Amino acid sequence: MSLRKIGFLVLCITLGFFSCNNDDDSTDIPEVVIRDRGEQQVEDDAALMDYFESHFYNAGDFDGITNPKISDLIISELPEDGVLPDPDTNRLLSDELVANNSNGILKDTTVFFADTEYTIYYLQLNKGGGDKFPNFSDRIRYTYEGSLLSGSVFDSAVTPVTSNLVGNGIDAGGLIVGFRKVMPLFKVAENLVDNGDGTFDFVNHGTGVMFLPSGMAYYNNAPSGIPAYSPLIFKFEIYQSFDNDYDGDGVPSHKEDLNGDGEFFVDLDNADADDDTDGDGIPDYVDSDDDGDGVLTINEDLNNDGDPTNDIGPNGIPRYLDPEATESNV
Repeated sequence: MSLRKIGFLVLCITLGFFSCNNDDDSTDIPEVVIRDRGEQQVEDDAALMDYFESHFYNAGDFDGITNPKISDLIISELPEDGVLPDPDTNRLLSDELVANNSNGILKDTTVFFADTEYTIYYLQLNKGGGDKFPNFSDRIRYTYEGSLLSGSVFDSAVTPVTSNLVGNGIDAGGLIVGFRKVMPLFKVAENLVDNGDGTFDFVNHGTGVMFLPSGMAYYNNAPSGIPAYSPLIFKFEIYQSFDNDYDGDGVPSHKEDLNGDGEFFVDLDNADADDDTDGDGIPDYVDSDDDGDGVLTINEDLNNDGDPTNDIGPNGIPRYLDPEATESNV
């Protein structure tokens, strides 16, 4: 099973009701009812808070460690008596919430998606020592383990893999929404060490756990093995991040998020939420002629420095966003 199931748009799909009209046998596939996102978020947040109050982790094993591994992280459920075992080593997740503990490492961030306010929680075992925070549209190298709140693991990668945080179009290689909201909160590795045997070690990389409400994961359209509307947990280590330029126009994709909301949307009725300069229904990050003037964006780089964003036209805006500026470098 792959994480690469959701791109930059979330498609709400209602599964049909199928029935075999047979005198001897019939099979029903239950319908997945589309729920209200706001109501579901309240339910998911309550489930996550219950999880934090009933689970602890081996915090003492990470004290003073600058290169922590998710393979060393153990999250366990409290025993039936509710008493935290070995409190000198273990810590209750709810006690790590920054809201309750100024030194806590369980943090939260508020994001807006699909007209809904979401709270995402993340355990910051190591912020990372590199010189870059990933952009929301980058390609990242990382390892991960995904599980349900029950602890059932449904996906993992123990050796580094690379993925696009945002896909090149609908359902085309992007990770679930929560990844592009959380990964930019961590830094890449500080250094890469060649072991001389064809393997590499990443030093002082970002290491954490994200706790996602279902609206930041698969929501109602979950793949096999994940129930619909499931909050999910992902342990991860992030090592490297690479800028994407999906349309090859010389403008890094993250700079084509016109309103800076960390998403790529086409909304011709709302300029504040629209990332489509020329109104052709194609967001700028996959449009090679952003302003629709017939001159490719890459050819509006008149000073030929490889960056069309600093070529300002007579109207005071970059030429590649100005349909009246049609001069080309070819």
